[in-house]
Amino acid sequence: MTFIHPLKIGSVTTANNLLLAPMAGITDSPFRVLCLRGGAGLVCAEMVSAHALHYGNAKSGRMLQVNPKEHPVSMQIFGSDEQTIAEAAKNAEAAGADIVDLNAGCPVKKINKAGAGCVLMKDEAKLARLLEAAVKSVKIPVTLKTRIALNHKEFLGARLAKLAEDCGAAAVTLHARAAVDVHSGEPDVDALAKACAAVKIPVIGNGGVLNAARVKEFINAGCQGVMIGRGAVGNPFIFQDIIDELAGKTPSSQDPKKRLQTYLGLIEENASFYGERIGVNRSRKTAGYWIKDFPNAADVRGKFVRLDALSDIRNLFANVLAGL
Repeated sequence: MTFIHPLKIGSVTTANNLLLAPMAGITDSPFRVLCLRGGAGLVCAEMVSAHALHYGNAKSGRMLQVNPKEHPVSMQIFGSDEQTIAEAAKNAEAAGADIVDLNAGCPVKKINKAGAGCVLMKDEAKLARLLEAAVKSVKIPVTLKTRIALNHKEFLGARLAKLAEDCGAAAVTLHARAAVDVHSGEPDVDALAKACAAVKIPVIGNGGVLNAARVKEFINAGCQGVMIGRGAVGNPFIFQDIIDELAGKTPSSQDPKKRLQTYLGLIEENASFYGERIGVNRSRKTAGYWIKDFPNAADVRGKFVRLDALSDIRNLFANVLAGL
């Protein structure tokens, strides 16, 4: 079996079938560009509120910005109203997105209280209306990202995949865990297999993908693509590592020196994109994923999170790199 191959999502064909998952506060434009360099076939933006876009929120509008270097890119939107979802899809298309993705799997309480995210799994009629509104509003492909279940009593993956197909979605991404599990526990590969068997559109498996073995497992279950989330944080080259491993090659190692050099580059890109203060602040959120696996890493992290100036961060990293 060929595990790595191009993936066709409607009118979009990706270079390969390993995708970067949307992650709030992480998969912004600088990180997406880095993951494409790291071998991702498609990158997905952090979710944007359709409601906020409707009311002209500047921060949300900026989240739709697409760098010419980051194609193909999927823009994820969330909301609970057909009109604003349709508007948000149009805005994403106008901003340069190649695909629009509707979130119906986020378990965060704030999102759920607004009638969006995984609570849409409880109201399939409403979910269908939202998905159809998005599909009808744009010319680019629309996809759905959801979960296999809300809890362990009833598995919805196959039914939701069929709903997505019937509503005109070009693909469906299924996080192979129940919403109550959030990001813990083993993914349910059998539930993925049932969803894959239920539809003709591509099913993209997501959840707990950290290595080539998991990719094989998902593809063997019938998934045409695999989405990687937290495994890419701190290692945006995980996509190429997996491609190499599946081809029988030794993955390019992510030694601490290379990882720190990559992280410094990302911090600098963040500072350029957001401005120094905000860019450095955003970079701190993922420091634990990057500054690890070398002597005194905890001490270096402690120093890093107290620094605000890019020049000071460069000096800190230069000293650390000199000792590695």
